[in-house]
This record gives sequence, C-alpha cells and structure tokens, in this order.
Amino acid sequence: MLLALLATLLAAPPETAAAAPAEPLGIALEGLPYPYPVKFLPVPIDGQDLRMAFMDVPPSGPANGKVVVLLHGKNFFGAYWAPTIEALSAAGFRVVVPDQIGFGKSSKADVHYTFELLASNTKRLLDALVIPKAAIVGHSMGGMLAVRFALMYPEATAALVLENPIGLEDYREKVPYASLDATYRTMLTPTKDGLERFYRSYFARWRDEYGQFAELAWRQTLGGEWPRAARASALTYDMIYTQPVVQDLPRLRVPAMLVIGQEDRTTLGRGALPKEVLATLGQYPDLGKRAAKAIPGAKLVEIESVGHIPHLEAADRFNAVLVEFLR
Repeated sequence: MLLALLATLLAAPPETAAAAPAEPLGIALEGLPYPYPVKFLPVPIDGQDLRMAFMDVPPSGPANGKVVVLLHGKNFFGAYWAPTIEALSAAGFRVVVPDQIGFGKSSKADVHYTFELLASNTKRLLDALVIPKAAIVGHSMGGMLAVRFALMYPEATAALVLENPIGLEDYREKVPYASLDATYRTMLTPTKDGLERFYRSYFARWRDEYGQFAELAWRQTLGGEWPRAARASALTYDMIYTQPVVQDLPRLRVPAMLVIGQEDRTTLGRGALPKEVLATLGQYPDLGKRAAKAIPGAKLVEIESVGHIPHLEAADRFNAVLVEFLR
C-alpha cells in the first residue's frame, strides 16, 4: 500500500507555485534602468530643493549641430522615447529628454504645477547645457507643455512637433470639475486591472510589450511613498484641466508639425461621463485638422490604424516623418 501511494504521489503533477507578489517600485523609479545615462539638475521650487532627471544623448551618426528636446506625456516618462532617441541620434541630432518635476525619476513635489513652471524648468535645463535653441517635440501632455514653451521662448524654439497632444479641446466645456482632493483619492487607490485597461486604451493594436507600462505603474502603488506620487499626479491632472492651450494655437510663430494617430480617442474624464458625451470628446481625426488650421503654416501628418502613441505603435513611420521635418 505504501509503495502504491508513493507511486501515485510521484506520478501526480506538481502543484502550480503561487505567483510571486509584485515587487514595489520607488516613486522615483529607483533601480529601473533607462536606455541612456540619467543625470540630475537641481531645481529649487517654493523653498524645496528638487531634482530634475534628464538624458542627454549625443549623435551616434555624423553630427548635424541640431538639438531635439523630447517631452513626455502625463502617464509616462522619458524612457518610453527610446526608439525615437535612437533614430534621432543616428540621424545626427543631439537629444535631450527630461523627466518633468512630478514624473519619472524626478522629484515628486507638492507644488502648484503650471505649464509655465514646467516650461521654465525645461529652459533652465537647456541653459545649463548651453543649448540656445532646440526643436521641441511633445507627446500628449508634453504637447501642451511644448506649446507653452514655444510661446514663452520662441527665440529658443527651432521647430515644434506635437504628437497626439491632449488639450486640443477645452475639457472644461464638457468634463465636470473634480476637486483636487477627489482626484487625489482616485489616484491613490487604483486597481491592477484598472491600470491595464487604462493603458490598453492608448493603443489601437495591443502588444504584450506595452504591458510593462501598466506593470510599472502598479508596482509604484505598492511602495510606502506612493501617496506622495499620487498627490503629484492629482496636481498635474488639475493643471491639464484648468490650463487649456487650444486657444493659444493661433499665436504660435515657429515651424510646426502635428502627427496624429487616427484611432486615438484620449480625453479627460473618461470614467465620469455619459457615453453620449464621451463620444464627442477625443475625436483626434477632427481635432488634428482643426489644430493644423489654427497653427499658422502647420503641417499635418495623419497615421492610420494607430492610437495615442505613434512613436511606439508606428515607430518607423513616426521617426521617418520626424527626422524629415527636423532636417
């Protein structure tokens, strides 16, 4: 009987090991490697000694003497520009990629966030690097920041590229206002499944590799410092809602290009709006055309079957039109 029992146990498949719990990730992405070396610029704000992370990538191909600044979106950080950095560097450009204060590897500060503040921080970085003029490329929230930078520092803006920028409509017209405290409470307690659904909405064609962004976002919520990052996230959401830039597009006076993924439907307030109202927001095929008409002399590039992040979902096409325009 013992031999029979032993034989049965040996023949039985081993029990599936329980999945190891996710390892918490610090809110400054400590230990997460970036594609290029990261440096820090001291940025004092409101009596706080803060640090702004950035990558400064030299040309890998024959240098053309030009500089490109890449500005990230709200729910991302500088590292997601890796394919674009590689293409620009190979084409001879020097590429500067900051993590804005409140994002990525930079300090998560409790300050009054404005696009003017982020633009002045970016200009401070360029001054520290002795870069008098650069092409400014902004994705999503980074597009709103790029518009503000070009308006504040036209003499330092060689060209402007807006990749699926948010803020091409004034969300206040249809999205109900949420108090900072209410937004903070929402940011403080996300679910893992909710974060994955959120990031999936950015892409027209999901690939497993995109899951890393949801996973990294989830791991940050597991650490002891997460409330501080959630507060910064709420503050920057409030900045986007209360500081539209769409009305400023006609004031731009620099060479400009819009690159618009045609499947994008990104908008603020997605979880708080009736379907019939939501259907009228984030209509990027129309928003892109309207913005191109508003910006004097702007070029419009429409990329079919692509969502909110062409530089990831259609990297070759995006990089080709970007390099051609900047040259």
